[in-house]
Amino acid sequence: MKANKPSLILFFLALLCTIIFDWTEQDFFALYAKAIVLPAIFIYFLISNEFKIGKTETLIFITCFIGQVFDLMDVEISEIGGVVCFLIVYLLIIKLYIHEHEKIQLQRKDILPVSIVVIFIAYLLISVLSLQFDNIKKFHGLYIFYGIVLSILSYFSFVNYITKGTHITLLMSLMAICYIFSDIFYIFNEYFSYSVVLVIIRDVTQILAYFFMVEYFLEKAKIHKKLLHNN
Repeated sequence: MKANKPSLILFFLALLCTIIFDWTEQDFFALYAKAIVLPAIFIYFLISNEFKIGKTETLIFITCFIGQVFDLMDVEISEIGGVVCFLIVYLLIIKLYIHEHEKIQLQRKDILPVSIVVIFIAYLLISVLSLQFDNIKKFHGLYIFYGIVLSILSYFSFVNYITKGTHITLLMSLMAICYIFSDIFYIFNEYFSYSVVLVIIRDVTQILAYFFMVEYFLEKAKIHKKLLHNN
């Protein structure tokens, strides 16, 4: 067994346990299962990348961890603390996109799918922000900025995949989709009455977002190694 496999197995076991405990409404055990997720995927990343990690990736993991602590603590400032943390995560990922990837070059055949993506993202952003509940009203400006940043991240991810169609852009898109659904269903859980299905979708998409994010980091590192080797 490869050295990185146990941590990856632990990650997916934690995901499975989260689903089971969410479904049976064992919130206490679900809390501990979710607490295992981020350390497990972080260890998997470190081992897979030969214990090398960049400054931006380090900040992303630290901020994700702080955001998860806010979520697990469930105190008065947890929601706003979580929003700020994941806002920083999205900004750092966008920074990676800008500095690590070639400029997007649209061709005529890309105009229609890119237009559909832009309309879809704009529709989701407007629809979610138009929901009227107390927390969004209280921090409306922050939520608008958060939504715009997530929309920009999604745009970069989807358009990169449309124009390039590579494995790394697929990982970028899957990560963005998971973050979108995680945030949308988080808001649905706040807006609508309690639903086990909504909770499971929120938790599963958030956990899978970490997985695809780490796979993106690893694929990016592989590409860098190949470029250095060829030079």
